[in-house]
Amino acid sequence: MITSMANSKVKRLAALAQKAKMRREEQCFVVEGIRMFREAPADWIREVYVSESFLQKHRRELPDSQPYEILSDVVFQKASDTQTPQGVLCVLSVPHYELSERLEAWCTDTERAPLLMLLEDLQDPGNVGTILRAGEGAGVDGVILTRQTADILNPKVIRATMGSIYRVPFFIVDFLTDTIDLLKEKGMTVYAAHLDDSVAYDVPDYTRPTAFLIGNEGNGLRRETAARASQYIKIPMAGQVESLNAAMASAILMYEAARQRRMHTNI
Repeated sequence: MITSMANSKVKRLAALAQKAKMRREEQCFVVEGIRMFREAPADWIREVYVSESFLQKHRRELPDSQPYEILSDVVFQKASDTQTPQGVLCVLSVPHYELSERLEAWCTDTERAPLLMLLEDLQDPGNVGTILRAGEGAGVDGVILTRQTADILNPKVIRATMGSIYRVPFFIVDFLTDTIDLLKEKGMTVYAAHLDDSVAYDVPDYTRPTAFLIGNEGNGLRRETAARASQYIKIPMAGQVESLNAAMASAILMYEAARQRRMHTNI
């Protein structure tokens, strides 16, 4: 059992949770909690750490094939990124998805049109994680993020995904302009959530290959990015509300696409 807060493994765990640069260099990230541990793909798991009290209560839930290290409760608290740790955390390998390969597969699938989310420079980790979670529920095929978007491996993002990080492919690009051009070449229609010269979000046909563009919480989309969109859409507002937050707007758009596709399938 590790009982010293000065232990190198404990310091590394705390650093991985706090430093995006370290996560990039080591190509790994930390997840915490019973649910995240149970749902983690076996081939992603590098290390597992449990607290002394967790082990006493849940020893039978730990698979015999999975080695783990025990931390005293005080030390686990230091390694944890939460105020009330659940007693188990894992270091996982970062998955790698090739956008070009996925695009080829999506666009040649005659059974289902692809649905993607494109996120430009979102800063709120909760928004990013919630979009992944809602995206899984709505059936999106992937999320493409700019490098300036909140780190998708940030513990706050990971918690907000509630496990969807394991199942929704994500792709990081420097800028979205070239990506949008590529998607349009593949036959996808790219819609930008934008107020200028836009139509109500429930007017376009999303049963075809579709991508939604969501911009920064404060500044919206970059001008050059918005200019690449196939069409502008908006969510009508009543009262004095000017806009919804990025996660809520994304969920409305994704579920409208899901609704149309369900109706189309049932026809």
